[in-house]
Amino acid sequence: MWNDRRRVLFGVGALIAQAALPGVARAIAADSLPDTQQPGALRIAVYADFPPYSQKGKGIDVALGKALAEKLGLRAEFVEFQPGEDMNDDLRNMVWRGHYLGTRPADVMLHVPVDARFAAQNDKVAIFGPYHLETMAVARDPVRVPPVAGSAANGLEVFTRELIGAEVDSHASDFLMQVLNGRLREHVRHFRTPALAVEALKRGEIAAVLGTHTELQAALGEVSGLVLDRVTLPELRVAQWPLGMAVKAEARPLAEALGRALGELQRSGELARLFAAQGLTLATP
Repeated sequence: MWNDRRRVLFGVGALIAQAALPGVARAIAADSLPDTQQPGALRIAVYADFPPYSQKGKGIDVALGKALAEKLGLRAEFVEFQPGEDMNDDLRNMVWRGHYLGTRPADVMLHVPVDARFAAQNDKVAIFGPYHLETMAVARDPVRVPPVAGSAANGLEVFTRELIGAEVDSHASDFLMQVLNGRLREHVRHFRTPALAVEALKRGEIAAVLGTHTELQAALGEVSGLVLDRVTLPELRVAQWPLGMAVKAEARPLAEALGRALGELQRSGELARLFAAQGLTLATP
């Protein structure tokens, strides 16, 4: 389930790795394409059923994958996969070995946390190229819930009276259920996805939702009367993390080429435009 993957992501620690692997920024000759499993194609792994990042051939990660492949002069081919028990499984299944059910690995996997500790635990892959800084955020009804700021005792006190939603078994849920010695538990409502929680917020059934900024922003859309704020409570152990890519550890030329392509997308503003086209805000790592 997604939520198992998310718990592992938040457990890897908050040490941010370098923006790219050593050597990734080195130029690649224009007439030299990196080796991929199938000549002329870049096989890209993205999570299935994970809007607004990737779902049925659409989403930010899909758009980014297409743009990266185009920069490399390759055809983008996507494999959408359901997550394993944790992200270590996902890297094994989709990057360096392949799934035991027969799914072959991809050339590159997107939506990988760029984290020094996590990278050290997965030496069979190279993790690099942060392209978006994901953050925790709260969507709220400003009439019922003031800005969530300061300590948890102050910022979350309102939720001893008001209901707050979160995705089941997510980092947001774990935090709300444990913070303040469990004082908020009776006022936490769980939903299968952040989007469903936001729908309940729009109906007035709950007063706020805690989740990731990008998912909440996508779910809110152009609705008026609700506010979306990033959350930086000191008790929230991991409040932000950069998203990047992973390839096999020995695929250094491919990592270098992808790093160069990403840099071009960032410098030209094309990456920000990909986000804006879907009503989302790019946060530069």
